[in-house]
Amino acid sequence: MGKRGDMKQGKPLYVHLGAHRTGTSSFQMMLAENRDLLAQAGFDIAYPGRDDIPQGELRLKLPDPRNLGQWEAKFLPAATKELQRFATADSHAMILSEENIPGRMVHFPAGQFYPAAEVRLQTLAAAAQAPVLRAVLVVREYTGLYVSAYRKRAEDNKSPPFNDGRYNMLHMDRGWPDLVRLIFKHLKVQELVVIDYGRRGRSVDILGMLVPELAGVPLREPARRMNHSATDAALVALQERYQAGETLEREAWQQIIAEHRDDKKSRGVSEFNKRQTRILEGRYQEHLDEIAAMPAVLMLR
Repeated sequence: MGKRGDMKQGKPLYVHLGAHRTGTSSFQMMLAENRDLLAQAGFDIAYPGRDDIPQGELRLKLPDPRNLGQWEAKFLPAATKELQRFATADSHAMILSEENIPGRMVHFPAGQFYPAAEVRLQTLAAAAQAPVLRAVLVVREYTGLYVSAYRKRAEDNKSPPFNDGRYNMLHMDRGWPDLVRLIFKHLKVQELVVIDYGRRGRSVDILGMLVPELAGVPLREPARRMNHSATDAALVALQERYQAGETLEREAWQQIIAEHRDDKKSRGVSEFNKRQTRILEGRYQEHLDEIAAMPAVLMLR
């Protein structure tokens, strides 16, 4: 393997865009499992270390709504340097996996669907200094996405009640088709693979769709890790602590989740009513149809 950081010109990119709450950690664990094979095939690998993914060293910082105007002066140089840090002399392309490229989930309760996505994609495209050959985006039905996003954040952050943002989430300013159009506009991919969360299957198969030339490489699917999501009882207990002003380290809040794992009783922590669920489900199906009709989209649904 070549020495890192010795490449001035960016490497062509294959980009796994996530999205949030769609199995990104499993995909990145698969990349970690196959790092040696992928390096032998001529690929540099870059992904962050969230959820304790081994060798996850990517620290790609992109603009948020508060500092969009600084994308070129502040964020572009840093992003360019960060991507070059993973380049090696003997590779021909880079596989990048980062679910935060479109933005953060924190804006959902305000009715904003990745509000900084355009500038973030613009920054990544400029930082790459090379073409994005192909990209994969895993999308999720809106009800499940918004609920899962809220619950994940509430595990380790003081959070307002889910009901406070439910109206805004029901009337979100845009959705998946808008994000797909921005991906084409700024990354200028020749083909975008869009996968419905329910059809995502194995991570090695997603990688095969992202990088077709890897089809003959004997990649290993890692053993499934048990990701124990917080029950309502755990979230109630955690929020009581956060609302009281406590700050919990990762080990402490994970212990609380473990202590309430067997209490499956609903406390109504994060629920849409039946009418709202039907609206969101219908909107998602309409949006999948819209995306499927776009040129250069390969969809699995």
